[in-house]
Amino acid sequence: MTNSNRPETPTQAWQAMLEGNKRFVTDKPAHLRQDFGLRTQLAKEQKPFAALFGCADSRLSAEIIFDVGLGDLFVVRNAGQVIAETILGSLEYAVEVLGVPLILVLGHDECGAIRTTMNSAEGHDLPAGEFIQNLVDRISPTVLAAKANGLHEIDEITDLHVRDTINELIARSSLIAQRIESGKLAVVGANYKLTLGEIQEIVTIGNTK
Repeated sequence: MTNSNRPETPTQAWQAMLEGNKRFVTDKPAHLRQDFGLRTQLAKEQKPFAALFGCADSRLSAEIIFDVGLGDLFVVRNAGQVIAETILGSLEYAVEVLGVPLILVLGHDECGAIRTTMNSAEGHDLPAGEFIQNLVDRISPTVLAAKANGLHEIDEITDLHVRDTINELIARSSLIAQRIESGKLAVVGANYKLTLGEIQEIVTIGNTK
């Protein structure tokens, strides 16, 4: 896409994400905005049309699975897409300073962080590392709540974790909550299917229709 037709609304941004993922799934990528000349242009400023908060899993290369290029996505990632103050600050920056109209919170099937948390809840030993324990501690409430409600499959727990992540994001960031209320921003939660390459929408807060 060119600067003249870059998405400006939540609806346009989400549609661009869906269309890009469709090109990726059907093996018809456009490989837009990856040329030499664009690097010089982007060195002066960035204007991404969406922010993506996702898992750090190596199989979730955001620009590839959405078939976008340099400067299109503001990407924030950590294992298990766990909210932290640095994450909140980064997403607020994307909204307030860069003006993105869409935040996508992206989980995926067979997430290692969620699987490790599930194993921990069943009494298995964790991998060594105090900060791995911190990740598990942050995901554990979702895992325990899921089990209390009869949800035991990892995909079910992943979907719930995406919902919980969005709820925490909106509850803790008044800026993001206000932008959603004003209609200038939408937050979409989705799950990425590793084998299929497809994005499956879980929940939308705000208007993308």
